[in-house]
Amino acid sequence: MVRAAPLKESIGYALRRAQGAVYGTLNDALARISLRPLEFTLLLMVSENPGASQSGVCEALGIQKANCVPTMSELERRGLIIRRKSASDARSYELHITHKGKRILQRAGEVQTSHEQRLIERIGVEGRDQLLRLLGKLSDFK
Repeated sequence: MVRAAPLKESIGYALRRAQGAVYGTLNDALARISLRPLEFTLLLMVSENPGASQSGVCEALGIQKANCVPTMSELERRGLIIRRKSASDARSYELHITHKGKRILQRAGEVQTSHEQRLIERIGVEGRDQLLRLLGKLSDFK
């Protein structure tokens, strides 16, 4: 028998285990509509911020541009977003969601809402609020 007791007292370890479990079930659910969690996140950001730059979206999400842009290229290849050269800055692209992207995003939103509801059933509304508050404090940790 392998003892993991010391790790169970570690915030980082507990966060990583919880993140893996939560992310894994969301990944599986989104895969049924041929979408990955990062693709869903980017579609949502583009939908909520029409005309935003790639750099702006990556920065808002705290994702390095080198990790974000290939996924945007894939979304564009699939016809879910379009990238247009910015009229004000030729070095920058503006992002826009397509009609097809909106349809996929609506389905993905339903999947995410169902997933979120399952999490809330597990920890309760007050637990959700408390968890989000605590995670917000850790997000600013440096």
